[in-house]
Amino acid sequence: MSSAAASAERRRLLAPLLLGAWAAAIALSPGIGMKLVLLAPVVLVPLGIWTLENPARWIASFFGAALLLPPLPIALGDTGPHPSLVFAALGLAAGILWLPRWKIASTQLTGALFLFFLVLLASIASAVLHSGPTIAVGSLARVGLFAISVYVFFFTADGPGASSDCWRGVRILYWMAAASALFACIDFYYQFPAPAGYGSQFVWLDSGVYRRAQGVFYEASTLGNVCTFFLVMIAVSLTRSRREAPVGRKALALGGVVLLGALVLSYSRSSLLSLVIALAVLGWIHRKRIRITRTAGLVVCGLVAVLLAAAKLSPEFFEHYWLRLASSTEFLTNSREAVLSGRLENWRVLIDWLAAHPWQAWIGIGYKTLPYTSYLGGPVVGDNMYLTMLVETGVIGLAALLWLNTAILRAAARAVRAADPTRSFFGTWMLCFWSGQMVQMLSADVLTFWRVLPIYLWVLALAVRV
Repeated sequence: MSSAAASAERRRLLAPLLLGAWAAAIALSPGIGMKLVLLAPVVLVPLGIWTLENPARWIASFFGAALLLPPLPIALGDTGPHPSLVFAALGLAAGILWLPRWKIASTQLTGALFLFFLVLLASIASAVLHSGPTIAVGSLARVGLFAISVYVFFFTADGPGASSDCWRGVRILYWMAAASALFACIDFYYQFPAPAGYGSQFVWLDSGVYRRAQGVFYEASTLGNVCTFFLVMIAVSLTRSRREAPVGRKALALGGVVLLGALVLSYSRSSLLSLVIALAVLGWIHRKRIRITRTAGLVVCGLVAVLLAAAKLSPEFFEHYWLRLASSTEFLTNSREAVLSGRLENWRVLIDWLAAHPWQAWIGIGYKTLPYTSYLGGPVVGDNMYLTMLVETGVIGLAALLWLNTAILRAAARAVRAADPTRSFFGTWMLCFWSGQMVQMLSADVLTFWRVLPIYLWVLALAVRV
């Protein structure tokens, strides 16, 4: 046999040999976990090829995984890696693959997003200096998670995803969110085993201790936040004609009951306050032409349905929840520490540190280092986006956050006044929701909700893209 023929024969046998070695490795590997890891390419390779065939597919897949799947049971970070990160990586590949379609416009909003991201990235140097390389690596990872949201915005507004079908995408997203909220309600009622990595948030009743509804998310606040987002969408849809709504009235009512139920079971008062603020802004926008009777009737029917279901399924929880809300006003005047769930003590620690280190407050100690560093004497959970940004990224970081919030509101407000009903719908949705978000930032680090923040900026991109 000639050398050329022998070489061809070896190449022909190489594929079967590699396939056989792969099968043997799967058969001999210890544990089901390792076997699944070795089998992953069977699913990931075809899925990757399918995703990259269309610029917008990775976004839909990312949203679906973020809303419907829990983190993987792997000891990495606070919660373990999440499957949606696979689609985020595919999204980066899609951006490179469709590079000629990128045309980023220079606007106040794009500048604010870039600046805020750069401030977070620059704060890693402070994290290394004050907390060491290990915590700095975690800080860098969290900056990367925030970058996913920024990337989704530019991909949709000025990149390959600019031509995607927004209405179809919103309809799919709405039903995925409703399914996630439904699972959260069922999960609270039956108290399924918690997914890998979850926040220790419980409701203490006479009959026992129950984990607050969180569904597939790390904590209940994230669930409440995303429920608020889609409840605002429902409210905006009810102020418009049927042709200008993403789904029909019956679908809005059905999903609204489920989402409102999950919001109640999440026990997140800040998310509920965010919803109230958003509805107030919506009422102000349509103060001259809103159909008060119809809208109020639908809202009341939804509230009654949720309250009756809660009272029927868990009367003790319903009573406890109602008393908690009713007593919040009294606590605000007599015992702020109680209504703020211990946040005031943490805020005092941060304010005292700022007062003692005024010069260091200009540059901060590094993004998302407070819950892990001992630089302030011990880990501190800020639960206030503004105060946390001031301590972690300094005065520049806080200014960048305020500019970003202002730019989002201004861009959404311009879209509200647009002649295009599609842009007006998404602009109204975002203006109302982000108004509530800015208030919720006083008691929650909402920009760290990296699994749902890309959805919010995707809707913002739909409002501002031409």
